[in-house]
Amino acid sequence: MPQPGRVSRAPVYVVVLGLLLAVALVFLGARQAAAPAVPPAITSPGTADEPRAVNVILRDYAFNPTPLQLVPGEVVQLNVINGGLVEHELVLGSADAQLAWAAAHAAATPPAAFATAPPAAVPRGTDGVRVLLGSGHSATVAYAVPRGAVLQLMCHLPGHVERGMVGRVELIQP
Repeated sequence: MPQPGRVSRAPVYVVVLGLLLAVALVFLGARQAAAPAVPPAITSPGTADEPRAVNVILRDYAFNPTPLQLVPGEVVQLNVINGGLVEHELVLGSADAQLAWAAAHAAATPPAAFATAPPAAVPRGTDGVRVLLGSGHSATVAYAVPRGAVLQLMCHLPGHVERGMVGRVELIQP
């Protein structure tokens, strides 16, 4: 029985427990939302006349889905969406293409803070595909998946690979 002149702490406990529960639910929901999507099974590879649609979402320092499943020799329509809060790029290609883009970004990095960086560019004939997108933007590009190649997926903007923005590519036979 409460004593006269004394304030009960029960409402404070209820509010604190409610806030803890709300934070826990938000955290668990965020963890589920960040889980990679399971790509649909590939029933038939894409062709030049009918490319297979492949959706790739760029998040802050992650690609979704990963692994990105492609069929050697097929043509895909890459629908790339930057769902992150900062600019990201998708570079899909061989190890040589990845090294070329890494070197291009290193060369384009301004030497002083707040200096404007020149655009990164690689030599003509570099294999693969690159899509650079601002936050909330999207692009669609056709890509012929090479046969007999090992493909990698990365974002070479300064600091992004270091933060884990590297995806896996799985070449499969349907």
